[in-house]
Amino acid sequence: MRTIVIGCDNAAVNLKSKLVSFMESKGVNVEDVGCFTPDDSTYYPYIAEKVCNKIIESDYKKHGVLICGTGLGMAITANKFKGIRAGVCHDPYSAERLKLSNNGNVLCMGERVIGEELAKKILWEWLNNEFVDSSSTPKIEAIIEIEDKNQICTMR
Repeated sequence: MRTIVIGCDNAAVNLKSKLVSFMESKGVNVEDVGCFTPDDSTYYPYIAEKVCNKIIESDYKKHGVLICGTGLGMAITANKFKGIRAGVCHDPYSAERLKLSNNGNVLCMGERVIGEELAKKILWEWLNNEFVDSSSTPKIEAIIEIEDKNQICTMR
């Protein structure tokens, strides 16, 4: 199983620590980039940046898990990085589809949205699926094509 790089902001320290323990108990190699305490005021975009850079530096061999209050800000930030396909999942079916239909390499969740046991089920579903070439492959290729064309952002 590949290495999972995990990060959170101070709104999700509790859930992140439980998911790290869960993954380690299942034999998953985990690289935790923080936050480590609820007092850490590092903004979530900087945590997402750390996780995405670790994935990119690994030539996309590592995957990532990002957790904040809702998962939304983490997903928005992660998707700014070339080659990152992040999605917010708050149910196991979405986690399955993130991997199987979208070859998603970053799972995002919100501690204020879901509880610990559901988060474990979502994470396990995502971890235990592997993308294989299918009818989704041309759609992912289209995402990559659009990503390659759109290097300039004018929205502020």
